[in-house]
Amino acid sequence: MTITRRQSGEACSVADPKREILHVDCAGHTYPDGSVGIHDMCFHVLKDEIVAICGPNGSGKSTLIEHLNGLLIPSEGKIVVQGEPLFEAARAGLWRIVGVVFQQSDDQLFAPTVLDDVMFGPLNLGLGRKEAESRAREALAAVGGTHLEHRLPNYLSGGEKRLASIAGILAMRPRVIALDEPTSDLDPVHSAIIERLIVGLREEHGIGVVIATHDLDLVARVADRICLVRNGSVFAEGPPAEIFYDPGLIQEAGLELPPGIRIYLECCQELGIEPARRPVRSGEIVAALGEITRGHPGIQPGV
Repeated sequence: MTITRRQSGEACSVADPKREILHVDCAGHTYPDGSVGIHDMCFHVLKDEIVAICGPNGSGKSTLIEHLNGLLIPSEGKIVVQGEPLFEAARAGLWRIVGVVFQQSDDQLFAPTVLDDVMFGPLNLGLGRKEAESRAREALAAVGGTHLEHRLPNYLSGGEKRLASIAGILAMRPRVIALDEPTSDLDPVHSAIIERLIVGLREEHGIGVVIATHDLDLVARVADRICLVRNGSVFAEGPPAEIFYDPGLIQEAGLELPPGIRIYLECCQELGIEPARRPVRSGEIVAALGEITRGHPGIQPGV
């Protein structure tokens, strides 16, 4: 896969009919005050994929997320779910397929205990209380939150609230989970837990994962595909190894390269060589730095 640049009004073709779960086709949304949230938005989600929506604040990331499970309906264009166009009358059932974890967990947690909260979705799917409770406990175990069962949501830490929110969505067994700024305002320990969970959703549960974020460091570690958003639409997309090695594209998106990749490129520039590889994750970057510095005049090997 290489970088795809998109022009305004360009048709959104289906990427992979066998794997595509969600398809946003030239969608637009204008808020009641006249402000444009998204326009000419082309976006898709595949089975078993982590796709990152990246852009600065106000670029349209959250508005797009709210369209993925029917919280908002586009004022133009369309959304296709598992091959079927989504209409106003059908959007109530979309949350069975696509679950959204909001940036502010307090917007999602409301029940007396965490277990009650996680059970809420399965109960609304029509499951009996016993089965709903079983699903809720299974989901809490999957996120490492079994110890939170009887806690009051109001007294959880930010990281614990995020885990409970994800468990509530996971308990409904959707095919796609979309997370809006999943690690924002979290300490490093809970950020690492959420990061491992994101990867686990794909690898262990076969769920398509969408993350909306401007944290490109996180994206470098987990994403299979990056969609760059600017002024309400995706203007470029591609794999991390392509996107991150086009610094002009990152600058155009109003973002900054992940520190590790920036250091690697600066080392290559300092040594006067062209990058032979395109490392993205930390282990790859360390190995690539070792290759370009090993035996280079003026650089002494470590003792």
